[in-house]
Amino acid sequence: MRLLPSESWKNRCAEDTEFMQAARHWTGGLRLVIGDELLTLGVKDGQPCVLEDGLDLIEYRGPQGVWEKLLAEVPPPFETDVMANLATDGGLSREGSAIIFAQYHAAVKRAIELLRPAANEGAVRKGDVQNEGVFDAPSGRYVHLSICGQDHRVYFEEAGGGIPLLLQHTAGAHGSQWRHVFEEPEITKHFRLIAYDLPFHGKSLPPVSGKWWSEEYLLRGEFLRETVLAIKRALGLEEPVFMGCSVGGLLALDLAQRHPEEFRAVISLEGALEIPGGIDLLQQLWSPQISNDYKANLMEGLISPTSPKVYRKETSYVYASGWPATFLGDLYYYVEDFDMRETASEIDTNQVGVHILSGEYDYSATPEMGRAAHEAIPGSTWALMKGVGHFPMSENPEAFIEYLLPILRSIAH
Repeated sequence: MRLLPSESWKNRCAEDTEFMQAARHWTGGLRLVIGDELLTLGVKDGQPCVLEDGLDLIEYRGPQGVWEKLLAEVPPPFETDVMANLATDGGLSREGSAIIFAQYHAAVKRAIELLRPAANEGAVRKGDVQNEGVFDAPSGRYVHLSICGQDHRVYFEEAGGGIPLLLQHTAGAHGSQWRHVFEEPEITKHFRLIAYDLPFHGKSLPPVSGKWWSEEYLLRGEFLRETVLAIKRALGLEEPVFMGCSVGGLLALDLAQRHPEEFRAVISLEGALEIPGGIDLLQQLWSPQISNDYKANLMEGLISPTSPKVYRKETSYVYASGWPATFLGDLYYYVEDFDMRETASEIDTNQVGVHILSGEYDYSATPEMGRAAHEAIPGSTWALMKGVGHFPMSENPEAFIEYLLPILRSIAH
């Protein structure tokens, strides 16, 4: 592995507008110990410089073999960035302030990307750029729902006709993640797509009753399940299909076990029987010292490096634009409330179809977890989505739709 000298690395960072935006106001430095080699980068008030004594450093240390994977033109799964490696015990260690790391994670991530060979950034999906005045397929409106005793004004978008297909977004996000699926005629000619924003997400504003701003936001299974059932009731949907990703992928299995009579089938994207961890380990996702940028850039480590860059960035943009409390609060369901290790086998796939898709690059709900869920649910299906991460529908819609269409065809027929 041939490394850039530290001076060349500094110059490359200084010329990169993405790094310079992410490093604004940073005074500190980055040190990479790559086997027996050392790379250093100093930053003063956002400007790359030679590393000097006295600066607060973030250091990553690991054997050369680990760095060869991280610095490859196309890193393998779970080696997309240093956080992915750390989260999976991949061989790196980190020293330095956890707060400073979170504040400048985007700058650190980009600086390390600049050590890789230049990679193909991928193409914009055909039809995604249109002439002025062209309307996209979905139309949106609000519906009032009674959820756990409160009136919620919930925003949803819909397009197509036929079998209702409810679309649940990921934690801390909103329904725009499904925009590419709405534009696929092969889907909309057979399915009525309905993508909604959970309460407190996207355009679904908080309820006017109660003092929600003075309470800790924690997404619990009862509230989440009741939201879906309330939408089904309010829109008069008969035998809908439910598809969700991440939190929504877990919810798909949850609904199949608890309310099988309500759904024709469920499609679980990045599903699992249980997600290890705890919400106490995730407090930096909502800290007065750390901006929403951190959670956005953190999500990029869950995305495949082969997904088009414009869609990788769009996916993380959605995470940066939500109410700061929602992402951490949604993860309460993801890592604390949800556990189907003892109940998944109760799902009767003769009553409700169960389909699971796992992204190759997803280190949160890994392919192994998705396969384990499939093996625990007799009659379910499972497939590995190659070259895709945790957000298939938004990070790489072309690849995702290829995996999705056979499932939808089987449901429609």
